[in-house]
Amino acid sequence: MPFDPISPHYQRIREQIANDIAAGNPQADEKFPSERDMIERFGCTRVTLRQALQQLEAEGLVYRENRRGWFVSPQRIRYDPTRISGFMDYVSAQGRTPRTECLHAELRPAGPWLAKRMGLASADEPVFFLQRRRWIDRRPVLLEFNALLASWCPGLLEADLNTSLTQLLRERFARVQSRCELEMHIGTVNEEQAELLQLSPGSTSVYLERLNFGEDNQAVEFDQEFWRPDALSIVMETRYPGTR
Repeated sequence: MPFDPISPHYQRIREQIANDIAAGNPQADEKFPSERDMIERFGCTRVTLRQALQQLEAEGLVYRENRRGWFVSPQRIRYDPTRISGFMDYVSAQGRTPRTECLHAELRPAGPWLAKRMGLASADEPVFFLQRRRWIDRRPVLLEFNALLASWCPGLLEADLNTSLTQLLRERFARVQSRCELEMHIGTVNEEQAELLQLSPGSTSVYLERLNFGEDNQAVEFDQEFWRPDALSIVMETRYPGTR
């Protein structure tokens, strides 16, 4: 398709790259040519090229990895926060390959802030703290921090934490969660989080925070998630009053 001479240059570049993606060149998760090569192709400045790429990034068509370049975004994972379903389950159900990588795990006192957040009687309550990185296909998409009551799942650190925590709690400890309180907002990642998610420090993230309750209505797990914003699509169904 020829460029529209009336549109700003970066918009015409954005349209051409979007057309290339639609034609499958390059394909999902494949790397674009270097910025130098694209500047030569489009006859533009680096500033103009980055305007086009940042527009495509905002639309979810491309993503960048720190110090590696620009890539075509795969289809976003659809996540329904109204359903209690583990990461491994809902990613697999959409035909993708999930993977979990445990980065750190320890047992220590909850501390004042977490004790208040979970409604614990004492800040000395023993809690398992986990830091895990979740992957979809070849890409890290989620950094997750879990805090679980040690009395609810004793011996957790002896288990394989590179797998589904939901399934592990159900099968090894006969534990299920009855409900959760969920908060979502746009956040940013710090330098350490950015490196783990292959982003630039200060990049936008989708922040999810859960407080999970056991069958006795006691808070048993606190969960913080930092998602790559180009990996997740939040979808839910609601019904209007008076309809079935």
